[in-house]
Amino acid sequence: MLLQTLSTDSLTSMDSLATGATPESIGLLEILIKGGYMMIPLYALFVLAIFIFIQKVITLNKASKTPAHLMDQVKVLVQSGQIEKAKMLCAGENTPVANMIAKGIDRIGSPLKNIEVSIENVGKIEIYKLEKNLGLMATVSGAAPMIGFLGTVTGMIQAFISIAQEEGMVSPKLLSSGIYEAMITTAAGLVVGIIAYLGYNYLVTQVSKLVHNMEYTSVEFIDLLQDK
Repeated sequence: MLLQTLSTDSLTSMDSLATGATPESIGLLEILIKGGYMMIPLYALFVLAIFIFIQKVITLNKASKTPAHLMDQVKVLVQSGQIEKAKMLCAGENTPVANMIAKGIDRIGSPLKNIEVSIENVGKIEIYKLEKNLGLMATVSGAAPMIGFLGTVTGMIQAFISIAQEEGMVSPKLLSSGIYEAMITTAAGLVVGIIAYLGYNYLVTQVSKLVHNMEYTSVEFIDLLQDK
């Protein structure tokens, strides 16, 4: 009888392991709620990072849509004296590269140095637009882990206060639950920080590519005027 009972218990335990049953299952939403009030700024930073990333991706995609043959068309029009037509061609694109070329075309007839300065000034304005809010993205990537760690420290303090106020023998469940709830903010802060950091580096890379293209185009346009 005893052997039969042990066999039945063993089979039950094996069935439980096979089906993945656990005494208590905690969902992701419940875990995030248990993180406490320090999760609120982390939620806000996560939303802010996602918003900035999407906004900048859209902006950079629009800025990079300058046709590859634009400079060739401008070169032909300028050399043939069709200045107004070249202006209209650049105005129809509305991209950083096109705006720089349009400014240079508008200054044709002025000294070459003045044309170069005008193009550089437009380029600086366009670069500022491209880099706008990138600093905020970098701040999120650095601030989120620190806020998460602060939440863990305050949570640990509260957990130890609860343990100190407990009379008699401290329950291991009380100790473990207080600690894991405190650690949630660190995990959440790291996740937000990593996402923001990766997004920031991707955006910086894309901006660098656009700036390089703008510099190359401006040099090509100045060379065109020197040969003219």
